[in-house]
Formats: sequence, structure tokens, C-alpha cells
Amino acid sequence: MQITNKINFRNLQGDIFGGVTAAVIALPMALAFGIASGAGATAGLWGAVIVGFFAALFGGTPTLISEPTGPMTVVQTAVIASLVAADPENGLAMAFTVVMMAGLFQIAFGLLKLGKYVTMMPYTVISGFMSGIGIILVILQLAPFLGQANPKGGVIGTLQALPNLVSNVRPVETLLALMTVGIIWFMPSRWKKFAPPQLVALVLGTIISISLFGDLDIRRIGEIQAGLPALQLPMFQADQLQRMLIDAAVLGMLGCIDALLTSVVADSLTRTEHNSNKELVGQGIGNVMSGLFGGLGGAGATMGTVVNIQSGGRTALSGLIRAMVLLVVILGAAKLAATIPLAVLAGIAFKVGVDIIDWGFLKRAHHVSIKGALIMYAVIALTVLVDLIAAVGIGVFIANILTIDRMSALQSEAVKSISDADDEILLSANEKRWLDEGNGRVLLFQLSGPMIFGVAKAIAREHNAIQECDAIVFDVSDVPHLGVTASLALENAIEEAAEKGRAVYIVGATGQTKRRLEKLEVFRFVPESNCYIDRSEALKDAVLALGPHESEDSPSSSSVQTTY
Repeated sequence: MQITNKINFRNLQGDIFGGVTAAVIALPMALAFGIASGAGATAGLWGAVIVGFFAALFGGTPTLISEPTGPMTVVQTAVIASLVAADPENGLAMAFTVVMMAGLFQIAFGLLKLGKYVTMMPYTVISGFMSGIGIILVILQLAPFLGQANPKGGVIGTLQALPNLVSNVRPVETLLALMTVGIIWFMPSRWKKFAPPQLVALVLGTIISISLFGDLDIRRIGEIQAGLPALQLPMFQADQLQRMLIDAAVLGMLGCIDALLTSVVADSLTRTEHNSNKELVGQGIGNVMSGLFGGLGGAGATMGTVVNIQSGGRTALSGLIRAMVLLVVILGAAKLAATIPLAVLAGIAFKVGVDIIDWGFLKRAHHVSIKGALIMYAVIALTVLVDLIAAVGIGVFIANILTIDRMSALQSEAVKSISDADDEILLSANEKRWLDEGNGRVLLFQLSGPMIFGVAKAIAREHNAIQECDAIVFDVSDVPHLGVTASLALENAIEEAAEKGRAVYIVGATGQTKRRLEKLEVFRFVPESNCYIDRSEALKDAVLALGPHESEDSPSSSSVQTTY
């Protein structure tokens, strides 16, 4: 397998344009996310450079642009706040260690080839989770939007302090933030071809703050250290290690989801197919290196990726060029960034938060599915007010339980009981003949489709409804998969039939179904001569083995199962 990403110079002009354009967009976003996270603008800038470079070099999506993103910033904001509160001296260093650990988790996911499973979550959960993250990002920008520092306590602390923030609003900074949002929101599309609105807002906001309000005390970024970043050695505290591991797992998983969802977008635009596992390894390497040099963690960024592709980028060279352009800007123009107002960056981050919220699905969710809408709203509430892990875990659990219940209910409706010819079960002429000649003494117990655990109750219920009969033919010809729980229910049915002295026949036990039944030692109840491939032959032998019925009256229809 090729270690590095596909890089060639056949599309040099397009890759240069794509990389430079993506770098222009990345600059204001990196500054905004760095400030929003609490790690500082420098951490955001270096995160954009380092994650972008290594993810492009080692990833599996040639056109993917990786950098600090809104969802990743929200998680890192909480991580930094909690670790700094617990240990003011070493908290930030431990937060960068969490970024490294998150990268190691991502590398492990990639090496274990778990890429295709990462995004296998119900859309209601993904939508609720992302919308919740967007709401968090919006709430966390309220304080700087009003010209003040963020209060302690994250989302809850900000909401509790909101009356005090409003009463102490600083009008000039709020005006700058509103102007920033207005420029990004309402800038004509034809102008966006020449300059991204985030950069225009950043430059105009800074110029206006200096020229018109230069004599006022406006909160600004402050000095950004020029030169290469210092090495941040991993830092651990025994009492914080468990929390750090959990935070790293959440950050790593979120980064995987963020990156792979963006990779799907890139595939649709370029008509190519990314390598999920290789992409996770590349993202992991990027985050390990970013944390090692004091940068924020990052993931695939949809905006940067789309702009890169639309500007002509087609290979990983565009991502490398973008990282190098940002590096030159940091080393050569760091002093210029010191005058940027924090309110302008808050406006940029505020708009990102609004864009992350899945407005389209929020408007339609209750029309599509009431249960799905309730799951989405619950995930949003848990994400914003409780915990990201709890939100995803509970959301996935409830969604999967409802799905399994729905599938099991559909399968249970297909369970049938017959001891004579039945139009609801497709039978050949010979099968109908032998069932009729069985005169109710031979029961056909048919299972069809994958037997998941939700069907076990239906198997047991229908089996318990069986009345008098002398022989049961268990037909598993159409069972491609026999789950453990369902196989145990089938074993109980076969065992009970044998204990009651009924002749037991098994039809069509092959492949995985046969192996499962063999491991459960089900065939100890069934002679080898009673195992068939053809259902008609099994019914014939069952009827002939019983001999002629002494009574002229046919017993009432008994219970037989067909499971789908």
C-alpha cells in the first residue's frame, strides 16, 4: 500500500490555485477557532498548518483540506477549560497531549480498518449531534460578541451570565461583530469569486476598528509569536489521565466522522473514491504532530475542501501548497494579526456555528418521522446541556433499538402456522399433497430471512402455540444468517419437540446456519437420516413414517413458523 497520498504535477496550475485559495479562507477561520478554543490564535494557526500538511501527505483523500473545524473546536474548548481549571499551570500542555492522544486513536482506527464503520450512524443522531455542536459554538461566542471575556462554566455558565453580559455590553465591539456577520451573510455571490467573505470581514473589521475607533479600548488578539513553534512534550497528571483518555477518544472519533463525511463530499465533486482507513491514519498523524507543536486538533473541513476543488485542486499537492502558504503568512505577517479585534473573530465563529446547525433537516424532521425527530431533539439537548459522549451514545442506542424493534415487528408479521396447504406460504404441488395426507399430524415450521435476535420471541411464541402433532419439519432453507439468540430459540423448539416424542426433521441446514446448529449440538435431537435438502422429500418421509391415521377427523390447524 502506498504510504503517502497521491501527488503528481500534472495538475500543477489547478493545485496551486486551489491551495492558495484554501489558505486565504483558512487564515481567518484558524484565528477565530484558536481564540474561541481558549488556546490562542497561535494554536489555531499552527493547527491549520500542521494538520493540513500531514493529513494531505499521508491521507487517503487527495483533495481533502484539513484544519481546525467548528465541531473539533467545541470539544477542545471544553477540554482546555476543564484541564486548565484543574491545573492552571499544566492544563494547556495536557490539552495538547489530548490532541496527540486523539491522533493516536485515529491511527489505531485506520490500522484496524474501522474506517467504513465510523460514519455508520443514523442520520438523526449525526444531525442532532452536529446541530448541538453548532448551538454550542454560537452560545460560546455571545460573550466576545458583546465585547466581554467568556465566563467560566462553558455553555451553562454563559447562559447563566447572559443578563450580566447584556447589561455590560460594549456597543462598538458588538457593532464590529454584527458587521462581520453581515458581510459574511450578505456578500454578493459574484464578489465571493474574488475574495472569501471571511477574509473581507476580517480586513474591513480591523481597518474600521483602527481608523474609526482607534482611541477606544477594543479587545484585540495581541502579539502572535513569530518563528517556529516550541515542542510540547506530552504532559500527564494521574488524577486527570482517565478524563484525558475519554476526551481524546471523543475528539478522535469526532475528527474521524468530520473527516470522512467531508471525504464523501469530495468524492461526489471529483467523482473519485477515497480510502477511509488511509485517511484516518493521515488525520491521526496530523493531529499527533499538531499537538506535539502546540496546535489545535483538526479534521477535514468542508468549506476549504469545496473551495479547493472548485479552484482546480485535484491532488494532495494542493493541500501541501495551502499549508506552505499559511506557514509563510505566519512567519512573515504575524505582527499584522495583533490588531485584529476579538469581536470580528467572534462574528466569524458565530456564523460558522449557525452554518453547522442542520436547518434543512430541522425543518423537515417531524414530517419525515416523529420518532426520528424526537431522537434528533434529544441528541441536541444532550449535546448542548449534558455531554457529547452521552448524546451520541444514547442517541445511537435509542435509534438502533427502535430500528431493531421495527424490523422484528415486520418479521414477526410474516410468521405463519400451517399443517395443511396454505395460500400464504408458497408450496409446490407435492408439498401440498403430503401436507394434506399428513392430515394435521405433520407440522411445517418454516423460517425465512436473517434470524436476528429480535425474532427469537416470535419463534418462541409461535412454537408455544403448537397443539397436537406427531412430526415437525423445521425448514431453514431460506435462512442466510442465524443469530445466537434466534438459534437458541430454535434449539428450544427442537429439543421440546424431541422430548414430547415427536419426530423431528430439518430441511436446508447449510453454511452458517448449519455451523451454528452444530455448535449448539442441535443435531443430537435429530438423526442424520432426518436431515434433508429438499422440503418435499422431508414432508413425504414424515407422512410415510407415521403411517395411516386411524381417525377420520383432522386435528385443528397447528402452529408453524415462517420467519423473515
